[in-house]
Amino acid sequence: MNTITDLKSQHGRRNRLNVFLDGQFAFSLGTEAAQQAGLETGRVLSQAEVDALGAVDLRQRCHDAALRLLSYRPRSHKEMSDRLSRRGFDLKVVAETLARLEEVGLVDDAAFARMWKDNRQTFHPRSGRLVGIELRRKGVAAELASQMAAEVDDAATAYQTALKKAGTLDTADLQTFRRRLGDYLRRRGFSYEVVNLTVNRLWQEKHPSPEGPRID
Repeated sequence: MNTITDLKSQHGRRNRLNVFLDGQFAFSLGTEAAQQAGLETGRVLSQAEVDALGAVDLRQRCHDAALRLLSYRPRSHKEMSDRLSRRGFDLKVVAETLARLEEVGLVDDAAFARMWKDNRQTFHPRSGRLVGIELRRKGVAAELASQMAAEVDDAATAYQTALKKAGTLDTADLQTFRRRLGDYLRRRGFSYEVVNLTVNRLWQEKHPSPEGPRID
């Protein structure tokens, strides 16, 4: 008959209820959803109502999981979709959840791409090309990733990035200086031309003699 015989808070998860029908555990549901549905002992639920409550709970759990993911850091639409799908949520429910989050600005690929680019430049500087590659891997559209990459001033970024590293090479000869600093910059995605110009500039600044060696 699907008569509600008990409603019990889950141990350690007081925002969820275990619903018992005809003396047997039937399903769990968020407390808020249960209140909105007017669940109480003695009420008889049709199978359609049971199914509808399950769908409501699934959407709520997906939404809660999405918010937990976003609490750590902003994420792209694709990142969110992949993570939620791996947690077992139906693709349709995931799509509906992300659509709602996009409506309120919690999932925004443009904002995410800018945050990623700015964060990289502040804490882990690298070339615009590498920033663009990273954004594409995060699922950001090619045009948006290219736009963010183009905003990176490779020459200025490479110079500022190399300054600190160059300070650890005070006793290095030209060959060692060029190899270590060049490798350091290349690992961060800078082109041969930018690397060469940056290494040359820093060597000249450390050895300002007009007759000092140059790197070609």
